[in-house]
Parts: sequence; structure tokens; C-alpha cells
Amino acid sequence: MMDEICYFELLGRRVGLQPSSPMKRKHQLISDAFKAKKQRLAVGLETVEKEGPEAVESALQYLASLFPRKLFEDALPPLILKHQVYSLVKDRTTVDRCLNQLKEEGRIRMFQHGFDADSLVLTFTDSYQSKVLEFVSGKEVARTVRKFLDSVLISCPDISFDKKRMLTEFGFSDAEITQLVNAGVLTVRDAGSWWLAVPGAGRFVKYFIKGRKAVLGMIQKAKYKEVLLSDLQNRRAPSSVKLGLPYHVHDIIGAQLVDCIPTSSGTLLRLADD
Repeated sequence: MMDEICYFELLGRRVGLQPSSPMKRKHQLISDAFKAKKQRLAVGLETVEKEGPEAVESALQYLASLFPRKLFEDALPPLILKHQVYSLVKDRTTVDRCLNQLKEEGRIRMFQHGFDADSLVLTFTDSYQSKVLEFVSGKEVARTVRKFLDSVLISCPDISFDKKRMLTEFGFSDAEITQLVNAGVLTVRDAGSWWLAVPGAGRFVKYFIKGRKAVLGMIQKAKYKEVLLSDLQNRRAPSSVKLGLPYHVHDIIGAQLVDCIPTSSGTLLRLADD
């Protein structure tokens, strides 16, 4: 213990900290290290120091913290775009494998919410369940929704369901399926099949599309259609960027809508060629 305290005291002198009690110095250095790590992660371009599943889970927790819950009156679970994780964990194969494992374990759910076919939305299962129950609380559909959560959601990780499975395997009637659609838990995929959905997520989709367009527009208007990441982060975002600039930076990087170019002044974001 004494050797550890001496180490922190020596480190504190090197970084110019004022003398204080050994324990206080130790706690302050740990706090500073945590803040520095959080700031590095917030940039979204440095590979997460952890590897494998731990790196992916850390990225998910960080991206969830960027989701502006108050914007939606805390009615939605934190929603993350799958490709946003790629902006933090560079090995896409690792990301895909770990996310599929988390999905199979029932820890996260994935959704197709009207973006292009490759853009999946995901959230933590426990957050999804709690927000869905809050959404239908006191409504006539609440009993059917709870039945769906207690049977289908805990046993099947799929993002869509067909009528045959809903009727025969899960034991829902046509009327109950209609109730799930009306509750926003299911949305029509095509005749006789439905996507799993997040009730009330339509506003999120609207804000996301407008926000992405606005952030890309900021880069489009820059000289040579490129901008330093640090400069972009310090700019005042247009009012249409309601989800927050950091949220969209991870979006456009992960979706490869911009090229990330290391320079002596920092990372340069350049619009990708069409």
C-alpha cells in the first residue's frame, strides 16, 4: 500500500499537482484518468483500448449515454444505430459477432425502423421492456403486450415474425396481433409478417434523418468538403440536429459517409465519394 501511495505521489509531482493527503491525491489521479479516458472515447475515432466483447459492450454503454432521453420525455429506451459501434470498435467482424451473441443471449434487441436495409437500430432489452410497459400502461392493449413480452420477447431474438409463428408457435389470435400493431410493438413488414418495433419511435426516425442531413451539410459547405473533427465538434449545430452533434458524428463515421484522415492537426473528416 505504501509503495502504491508513493507511486501516486511521484506521478502527482510530475504533472504539477499541489501537495495534499496521500489518499486524496490517489483519488484525484484516478478521477482524472477516468475523465481523460471518457474524453478519448467521446472523440469516437480512437479504437477502444479494450478488445472483443468488452470493447463492444463499452461502446454500447457510451453510445447509449449520448441518446437524448429528455428530448423524448424519457419515453424511449436509448436507441443506437448498429453502425455507430463501428466508429468506436474498428474490427467490424468482432462487432457483428459480439452483437449477434448479445442478441442471442437476449441482452439486446434489434429493429428495422425504416432506414436502409443495412441500418439496424438496437437497444438493451431491459430498457426496451420497461419503456414498452410504460407506454401501454392503463391502455386496453396492455395485457396483450405483456403477454408478448413475457413469451415471444424472452424466447425469440428475431427482428420479424410471420403470421404462422404468431398463431401456432406463440399462441396469439388475429385480434391480439392487431392490438400489438396498434400498440406500436409490431409494424407491418408485408402481408402476413411484422417487424418488431419501438413504440413512439417515429419521432426519433424523423429527427435522425434530418439531423444526419444537417451534419453532412455542415461538411458539404466547408472548403474542399472537409473539416477537422475538433472544429466540427466546436461549431454550433443547426437547430435540426436535435439528437446532438456527437450522436451524429458517430453515425456518419460508422456509416462511412465520411472518410477519416489522420493529420498533424487531428482527424480530418472528408465527405466520402458517392
